[in-house]
Amino acid sequence: MSRVFAYCRVSTADQTTDNQVQEIGAAGFNVIASRTIVETVSGSVAAAERAGFCQLLNKLEDGDVLVVTKLDRLGRNAMDVRATVEGLSGMGVRVHCLALGGVDLTSPAGKMTMGVIAAVAEFERDLLVERTQAGLARAKAEGKSLGRPSSLSELQSQAVRQRVKAGDSVAALAREFQTSRQTIMRARDAAEPTS
Repeated sequence: MSRVFAYCRVSTADQTTDNQVQEIGAAGFNVIASRTIVETVSGSVAAAERAGFCQLLNKLEDGDVLVVTKLDRLGRNAMDVRATVEGLSGMGVRVHCLALGGVDLTSPAGKMTMGVIAAVAEFERDLLVERTQAGLARAKAEGKSLGRPSSLSELQSQAVRQRVKAGDSVAALAREFQTSRQTIMRARDAAEPTS
């Protein structure tokens, strides 16, 4: 007989998982308290990095059922949700999402739903990349300097190059100019001719 687990997550301490627990019960899933995992953790944290979710993974066995109210309870984005569902499916765990009509995401219909979600996520990611590239191209055409501003002025960079040639160490210069060794090395290497 399948055991039923519930995973309920909120992002901040002033929120409660009570509504999620009630919603799962109202949908007809009988979940005992010891099989209800609740945690407070930001949705930006991947499921595999959440303490409560890892505790849940240790309890789940082949044939078990996991119920969540919404997909965003399972992951930080569509790709994370997809990886989480695929991992659970690989363990033999069926995943039901109430927001999608209680569909089992590991069933053929659920896999199709996950495919659509993944396609939408990829489309959104491609649009974001396209918009970012267009913005960078526009900024470059307008003559704007891209990237992080240098922590050394051109005058300081010239001084670094002279001091390195004179034998000063990179570490000593980094301390003196209150910057990283990598910044000093970039200033040093900027003067070297490329072959």
